[in-house]
Amino acid sequence: MGFSLIPREEKFYEDLKMFADQLRIGARLLEQMLANDPPAWDKAFEIKEIEHQCDFLTHEIIQRLNKTFITPIDREDIHALAKTLDDVMDEMDNAAHLIPLYKIEKIRGGARELTRVILEQCDEIRRAVEALEVRKGVLERTIEINRLENEADRIHKTAVGLLFEEEKDPITVMKWKEILDVLERATDRCEDVANLLENVVVKHS
Repeated sequence: MGFSLIPREEKFYEDLKMFADQLRIGARLLEQMLANDPPAWDKAFEIKEIEHQCDFLTHEIIQRLNKTFITPIDREDIHALAKTLDDVMDEMDNAAHLIPLYKIEKIRGGARELTRVILEQCDEIRRAVEALEVRKGVLERTIEINRLENEADRIHKTAVGLLFEEEKDPITVMKWKEILDVLERATDRCEDVANLLENVVVKHS
């Protein structure tokens, strides 16, 4: 078995786990924000802080990639994972921003269910990243993330259908359609993370 005299930089796993931890915090805050009527508008500021933390982590990971000779997995995969994890947080931040912007006082059906799915997906992402380090159990986690995304699609379609059926004010329809779409996009971005992790596993199997 060949080996290298130059050690691999393993801190990337710690960076990715830290990133996944931030996603879980952001998802939990988003769920808390929408838990009651009226929603907790001030949570948007806390979520924005998490989004800034994720931007910083992305920058740190990319900077380390530029300085590291040997990485534990392909550098393009680490770069793509960092960017895609950041995309998840961006969508959560976008959703949180819309609630106070549109002065939402009452949460419509589907929104809380979508935030629950996002939180569950972020929990699975954290487990998948940890599993990636030991090269065991990643696919079980990514399958669950994909299943949750399919569940989110059903929730979204039902919620949008009821929105057009029940809401008569066109401005309210526009506001809630955007909120529901952004929440659903967050679940899509989680699926993107899962797909990347699957590709890494296949590449290194």
